[in-house]
Amino acid sequence: MINDNDVIRTLEELETFLILVENGGLGLENVAGVALATNNSDGRPFVAVLDDRHQLLLGRWVTQEVFENGKDLVRKGPGKTH
Repeated sequence: MINDNDVIRTLEELETFLILVENGGLGLENVAGVALATNNSDGRPFVAVLDDRHQLLLGRWVTQEVFENGKDLVRKGPGKTH
């Protein structure tokens, strides 16, 4: 469930994505968490939206810079509320 053409390139884009997930704007059900991870086959970083069984509901590729610098944002959640 990762679209190759939809890469999160900035921390602002990551924050917007997290807000959408948090507010239900993506229509996902049973969301339990969000994590930064790497693909096992090629090491490519992505942000993963997980259900309560830790199964991937949605993933978006992220740049290496976003992966390295977005960890606190994912861990603590976005600062904005909408």
